[in-house]
Amino acid sequence: MINRHTLAAPVVFAGIGLHSGERVRMVLQPASAGAGIIFVRSDINDRDNRIAARAHNVNEVRLGTTITNDAGVSVATIEHLMAALAGLGVDDAIIEVEGSEVPVMDGSSAPFVKLIRQVGLKSHAMPRRAIQVLRPVMVEDDERSAGFLPALKPSIEIEISFEHAAVGRQSCAFDIAPDIFSDDIASARTFGFRKDYEALLAAGLARGGSMDNAVVLDDDGIANPEGLRFKDEFVRHKALDALGDIALAGAPILGCYRAARPGHAINNAAVRALLDDPTSWKWVNLRDVEASAMAMAH
Repeated sequence: MINRHTLAAPVVFAGIGLHSGERVRMVLQPASAGAGIIFVRSDINDRDNRIAARAHNVNEVRLGTTITNDAGVSVATIEHLMAALAGLGVDDAIIEVEGSEVPVMDGSSAPFVKLIRQVGLKSHAMPRRAIQVLRPVMVEDDERSAGFLPALKPSIEIEISFEHAAVGRQSCAFDIAPDIFSDDIASARTFGFRKDYEALLAAGLARGGSMDNAVVLDDDGIANPEGLRFKDEFVRHKALDALGDIALAGAPILGCYRAARPGHAINNAAVRALLDDPTSWKWVNLRDVEASAMAMAH
């Protein structure tokens, strides 16, 4: 995809917020070339209700990614939608949300992918730019680490480790392209532990959580009667989350994102570390990158 793309038509979603438990209606609208991804809180009209989907607007990373504008208007749990947009190659869109949180749907990106693919994408005449990683940029936080490495195409490598027997140690590695994202990553659901549920509710979180939108782990294993969608669904979902978080760079990243035990906080820290170091990256037109690759192949 060498030119920027937007949606060919509006897409409407309705569901509940994972943490708020509120009913939410959301409309994805086509946008002009170069607009980027903009969230609009359509239920707020007394102040600036537009929030750019950019890493510097992230102000909350506990069990989800929240972005906020200078007027204090925010939208939460954007990562699954952002992963779908980035995974399918949507560069420009207006996301109208009638509530404080993106609907969780089934806990994955699959419902977003399905409807976006149904309406299709529209190509702009504007060339698509990417952030090319020039040298490694890594961040660490206790046992977590994450960062970007130079690579010829976008890719992701994730490792996780949980004491629960159903999870254990898992790893995955994927090139990032629309078909790979749709087939191998998008349908991996968020997951949580039953033992943590009461504490989350007390903290005002997970009010909309259920086995309809999450894989629930208890002492006996996986509580969901349907089981898993992939044997390594847990690490695939962490890859999905990471793709949504690093999409807040504002452009595709031509490099490999490598993370061990990632979460939203370290994903955001890694993006900021990359963008804040102008010696570690440069802008490139994907048209030029593709032309160079074809020339090397011949």
